[in-house]
Amino acid sequence: MKDINSGSIENLERLISDSGRICIVTHMKPDGDAVGSCVALYHYLKMCGKHSVKIILNDRHPAYLSFLTEDMPREDLIVYAELPAEACTCISDCDLLFCLDFNAFHRADKLEPALKASKADKVLIDHHLNPDSEAFDLIFSETDISSASELLYQILMETRPIAHDATSLPARSAAAFMTGMTTDTNNFANSVFPSTFRMASSLLAAGVDRDRILSCLYNQYSENRLRLMGHMMKDLMTITSDGVAYIVLDRKTQNIYGISEGDTEGFVNMPLSIAEVRMSLLLKEDEDRIRVSIRSKKGTSANACARMYFNGGGHENAAGGKLLIPDDVPGIEAAAGYIEEYTHKYLIENEGNK
Repeated sequence: MKDINSGSIENLERLISDSGRICIVTHMKPDGDAVGSCVALYHYLKMCGKHSVKIILNDRHPAYLSFLTEDMPREDLIVYAELPAEACTCISDCDLLFCLDFNAFHRADKLEPALKASKADKVLIDHHLNPDSEAFDLIFSETDISSASELLYQILMETRPIAHDATSLPARSAAAFMTGMTTDTNNFANSVFPSTFRMASSLLAAGVDRDRILSCLYNQYSENRLRLMGHMMKDLMTITSDGVAYIVLDRKTQNIYGISEGDTEGFVNMPLSIAEVRMSLLLKEDEDRIRVSIRSKKGTSANACARMYFNGGGHENAAGGKLLIPDDVPGIEAAAGYIEEYTHKYLIENEGNK
């Protein structure tokens, strides 16, 4: 990654020093990197003597990430889906707003109007392509990095309270950083850089209990998750002649297995272990849309495919998007045909179907 500008760090420290009420927000359907970076920043700001710090989530985070937030005061973690008025009031009243792990306000879903209307100074810390530069007062944007958690870690290393010493981080920040980095790299399987391993080494040396983190992340799932995984791989996965694997998960199946948010985490990566598969898609039916996760092997761009045909984007080999009902497809039953038509079109026109 590029060196972090010292002037930007000075501006960040000034904004923090001058602020009285701080809000931290992230994207809708928060994952491990989103929650990890928010929690890490929260505890750092508390260490800096900031008394009014709130994390505002659009949706409740998955249960397997509860170990990161279980010791926070209830009033410091506000979920818009549960307390919409309180969430919007906090954003309206704050004088410093941190936006983590997303590149534009619409990625925060129902929080978008409140974020746009906020008069607070806005700081973006993100690792996705094409940030909305005009929407923020201070931007830290880097794509050659594993995660928002790693980027935030590198930023805080440059601040005076930490001064390049990971042992100076609050213990809860260090654990949250390790969590965010671990989940966004699929446990160091993708989007890993030399700086990622240096960060992991420093956090371990600082006393982070990675064994506990891995146990919380990967050994606390429900029985139904494993049964759904088997059903999806055996009965729902289709592999096209283009080397595209896709799984369509309708609401009926989600209800049968009692699926909660986060229960399908990582499923989209599994078909990539098949030799002939170069792109994998997981589609989940939601209320008025179908949520799309896309992963690809090196040489095939999940990001470009998501941008062109799935109203989304992300990283070169890991992206997301959505299909709107009925604008893009009439319903979930049409999703398979859409995938086959447009992934074929994308591969033929953009990658020569190599």
